[in-house]
Order: sequence, then structure tokens, then C-alpha cells
Amino acid sequence: MSTGRLIIDLDAVVANWRALDDMTTCRTAAVVKADGYGLGAANVVKALFKAGVRQFFVAVAEEAIAIREELGPKPDINVFSGHMKGDTDLIRELRLTPMLNSVEQLTQHLEVLPGHPFGVQLDTGMNRLGMEMQEWAAVAELALSQGPTLVMSHLACADEPDHPMNTYQLDNFRKMTDGIGAPRSLAATGGILLGPEYHFDLTRPGVGLYGGLPFAQAAPAVELDLPVIQIRDVAEGEVVGYGNSWQAERPSRIATVSGGYADGIFRFLSDRATLYHGNQPCKVIGRVSMDLLTVDVTDAGEAPTKLTLIGPQQSVDDLAAQAGTIGYEVLTQLGRRYSRKTFGK
Repeated sequence: MSTGRLIIDLDAVVANWRALDDMTTCRTAAVVKADGYGLGAANVVKALFKAGVRQFFVAVAEEAIAIREELGPKPDINVFSGHMKGDTDLIRELRLTPMLNSVEQLTQHLEVLPGHPFGVQLDTGMNRLGMEMQEWAAVAELALSQGPTLVMSHLACADEPDHPMNTYQLDNFRKMTDGIGAPRSLAATGGILLGPEYHFDLTRPGVGLYGGLPFAQAAPAVELDLPVIQIRDVAEGEVVGYGNSWQAERPSRIATVSGGYADGIFRFLSDRATLYHGNQPCKVIGRVSMDLLTVDVTDAGEAPTKLTLIGPQQSVDDLAAQAGTIGYEVLTQLGRRYSRKTFGK
């Protein structure tokens, strides 16, 4: 096999959901946007539905198609982007619940889909999505009279527990929603970890389900092994790869590995990333190209047939740190060329 092997552990996803659910006394949904954070939304929702999840969140209406096809009409599917122009047919046919983000979306929804369920998203200081305090004050009575299924907001700095933005947004959310009667939601993964005062009626874990920070106790949900195509001996002074960017300082053994930026392995990892042969670290040398990596396996002992990029030796967030990014980006960029093996529910 000449493509990488991505191993997806759905039992770990379910265990992470249960662990986060156990931290609360309210309902716990699941965020499955971006194709289940790169793991495959259809398989993820099937496993989570069996575990008891009845409410899912996606970013845009189109992402709900695979979920409805897999699970049918039973679960609630909420759409963070709300009711965009052109979404009306999907929202109606798939029975989606848009989280309305503006007065304009609220007006449109009530006009074109009267009586259809909706939620409301409020902006408590992030300045991204949702109605600001004055907008909400102007339409709250109308919106609440229609019985929204949820009123929610999103925390900007929940992965930093001591950040003052957390309490600032919590205070604003309370000012905007105390006494409304409708179910409320503020916490995603990071918000769950901040404690009960952030939980309200529903939590919406995302990255923590898939083994990512800030849920440090999460079970890893993915492993990624890359096959070695060729190994060559390189003499001291010889160069490797595009631009002659790496030069051997000793006689070396260099493995050419199947995987590159077309597979979600960032070019920034050139001369930075580490792969593993068992517990032996092996450095990427030279540039990450579209389809190939070159890796120094001089100290690996026996010639490896594969090298591990994500696994017990190196988590998604460890790799993200090498790339100067976050685990979310690593997960959602996992390439479609990988051979995917899914275990679990």
C-alpha cells in the first residue's frame, strides 16, 4: 500500500463524549462539523447516537445531509451559520434547526418558514456570530414568543481558564438571557472544563471528542502511519529534496515516505516534524512536498517499512505544536488519500 493509513477509534470518541457528559448535570450534544473534525461525520454520528447523543451541531446546512442519511429523522441537527439565503429548502426538507445570528436572519426565517424550529445565537463579546446586546433587546420579545429551541453563545478564550474574557462573556450571557425560559447553552469543550456555572441547559463539546486540547485527559482518537517507499544511503555533503535545503553532515540513511502537503502535512513542518519508528524519533529533513517526505532514519536500526506521524509517541496536539498551529487544524486537514480504518461502534 502506497498511501498512509489513518486509524480512527470511534470507541475513543464515545468515551470522550461520556467523560465530558459526566462533568455536567445538563444535556450534552456533539459538534460534528467539518466532516466530524476530519474523522468522517457519518461514522462519528452513528457511534455517538448509539451512545445516547440526540443533538448534533454542524457549521453549515450542507453538512447535515450525511447525518440525516445515516441517522434518519430522530436526532436534532443545529446549524451554527443560521438561515442563510439559499438554505431554506435544506432546512425544511432535512428538518434542521438554524441558530439565527441576526435580526435579518430572524425576519427571514419567520417569513419563509413560519412555525419551523429555530434557535438564537448571541454575541457576548467575541464579535464573530450572533446578535449583539442592543439587537437582541430589540427583537427578544418577538423571538421568544415563537419558542426558540435554544439560545446560545460561544466563548472566545475558554482554553485559557484564567482569561478575564470568560467571566466577561458569562456575565453578558446572563444579562441577555436570565429569566427567558428557553434552554440556554454557552459551553463547548473548554467551557465544560471551566465548571458548572458555564454549563446551563446544554453543552456542545467538539474538539474534545476527537482527542484534542483543551481536554488533556481525552483518549486519542486517531493514529496515522505513513509507508516508506524507498531508503537510500546519502554521503556526507550530499543534499536532499527541493532547493537542496538539507545537506548531510554525516553518512545518512534517508527514507522517502508517502505523504505531503496534499495529505494535510503542512509545509511549515519542513525540517521540523518528527516521525517515529517504534519509540525511535526520526526527523523530517528537507522540504515537505506535495506527495513525499524525506526522513532521516540513520538511527532507526532496522529499515522501517512505515513511520508513525500521529500515535502513542506523538499526539495531534504535539504535531500541531511543531507546525505552529492547533490540533483542530491538524484533524480537519487529514487528507482524503489516506486509507481509513475505522474501529469501534
